[in-house]
Amino acid sequence: MITRLPIPLLAAASLASAAALAADPASPPMPPAEMQQMMKSYTPELRQKAMALSPELKGTIQKLHAGHTRRAKETTLRQVMHEILADYQAVAAALATDNAEFASEAARRLANHRIPKGGLLPYFPLKQVNDADLGVLPTMNEVVEGSALKLADAADAGDLPKAASYLSDIMTGCVACHQKFRGTPGVSSNLLSPVRK
Repeated sequence: MITRLPIPLLAAASLASAAALAADPASPPMPPAEMQQMMKSYTPELRQKAMALSPELKGTIQKLHAGHTRRAKETTLRQVMHEILADYQAVAAALATDNAEFASEAARRLANHRIPKGGLLPYFPLKQVNDADLGVLPTMNEVVEGSALKLADAADAGDLPKAASYLSDIMTGCVACHQKFRGTPGVSSNLLSPVRK
């Protein structure tokens, strides 16, 4: 059973991509050539921030990427998030209609979502591309994608109530991540707030 973590800890890692890594810690890191190709697409500022990350965190990010078999050619992170939401909704619909096979399939697809164009780093706010903010990616990954894989296993075993119990863990991780890295959609720091007296 997953221990519930405080929202800030959950949030700090949201977009990690390696449920498969949780199942296979020996997963090889992303080939250096692929990582170098991603780095070529970064702005100089992002490249500098990425190079300043600790070797341990760089290795973790490579392993998180390597845990996914699907790579986007042009798909952005926002589009990948839409795909993940569609898979989550498919899981919920499948569980509500006692369709264990579809629930398992959609949950595994969610856990193996595609890596967006350029990898994960370009989509984090530049000020959060550092060891402190990105260091909990494996924990967040386990909450979101690890729970999706546990859901799939429970559905494969025909235990739909247990499978359904993992839905809230997945959503808790998603929402916490969005609070940390995305902020509130539609809210702009460029608008003046009225002063109340």
